[in-house]
Amino acid sequence: MAISKRAAVAPVEPEKQQFLTFLLGGEPFAISILVIKEIIEYGQLTAVPLMPDFIRGVLNLRGQVLPVIDLAARFGRAQAEVARRTCIVIIEIDNDGEKQDVGIIVDSVSEVMDIAADMIQPAPAFGAKIRVDFIDGMVEIDGRFIIILNVDRVLSIDEMTLLASIDEDVEEATAAAQ
Repeated sequence: MAISKRAAVAPVEPEKQQFLTFLLGGEPFAISILVIKEIIEYGQLTAVPLMPDFIRGVLNLRGQVLPVIDLAARFGRAQAEVARRTCIVIIEIDNDGEKQDVGIIVDSVSEVMDIAADMIQPAPAFGAKIRVDFIDGMVEIDGRFIIILNVDRVLSIDEMTLLASIDEDVEEATAAAQ
């Protein structure tokens, strides 16, 4: 008589992803580390004329000129105040199939977190202080929600170019009316 033993099955761990968490205006946000190239100290930026408020300027990173976006201003808030812990996160975005590096200004970087895919909740239909299409999801950690950003939408070059041309048209119309 054969004795059948059941093989011990290890519990399946839900798929985890790593996210860089940071603060912006005192609120926690996260971005997948898969798009982050590096984090640098906030340094001297060169302003570019006729750009929307959320484009703070450009920086030279090892011979490459990168646009730097003020994420707070991009979300319709006041421009970020530069403080001791302010830094620039260099991100690689997909611009119509082409990869492009862009810097974003954040108040401070917090940590890299492993977040299980089943912990990520969909973006709410309302109630967030930023556009819903900018949000990939939300996760609750220690009773506080962290907004996971969709950087390809937040930093869409096409949309930012459109906003820049709208700002320019409004300024021209205002000047003509005076």
